[in-house]
Amino acid sequence: MKNKIKAVIFDMDGVLIDAKEWHYHALNRALKLFGMQIEYEQHLRRFDGLPTKEKLMTLHKEKDLPLKLFNFIDQLKQKYTLEIVETSCHPQFQHEYLLSRLALDGYKLAVASNSIRKTIEVMLSKANIIDYFDFYLSNQDVVKSKPSPDIYIKAIDKLGLSPPECLIVEDNENGIKAAKASGAHVLAIGNIEEVNYINIMNKISSLEGTQCLRS
Repeated sequence: MKNKIKAVIFDMDGVLIDAKEWHYHALNRALKLFGMQIEYEQHLRRFDGLPTKEKLMTLHKEKDLPLKLFNFIDQLKQKYTLEIVETSCHPQFQHEYLLSRLALDGYKLAVASNSIRKTIEVMLSKANIIDYFDFYLSNQDVVKSKPSPDIYIKAIDKLGLSPPECLIVEDNENGIKAAKASGAHVLAIGNIEEVNYINIMNKISSLEGTQCLRS
């Protein structure tokens, strides 16, 4: 017998919030103060979905970025990210509708993101969707961030469910690896436009063996 899906767990950046370029510009703005920068394609290819400190560690290994600068650059990056969020993060109807319908349908909802707690709180609030979630987890809530499955395992445990009862929505390689390793079902998406009620319910229907919605 197939498990019934009881919860949907979302990544945030690139899934609920179109923030990939925001993180790139904020990090580069901080790095430029120290004569360093990275290309956008490199950021997508090497750093997409990773916490800032892991990005800095890679730059330390490959470009000799001094370890003693990590905390300051990380603080600057978070400051610059929040400045962008204040002017660029706005409610999206399709996501408000998606989450309101899922909540009405009785699904538990959570966010598990490699961002820090403050960034998650501000982004979800600015997008007017924070109240739909039972809780959210950040990279500060686990020892190992994605691609480790720890954050998803913790989310599933906090929901009081088993992995087969959960659907995780992810967009990048590191997040998808983490989601699959947790044992939950995974919906991999290419952009935030694909994160809508019909696509989510069609995935759930395919997992449960029920009739899909029309696109």
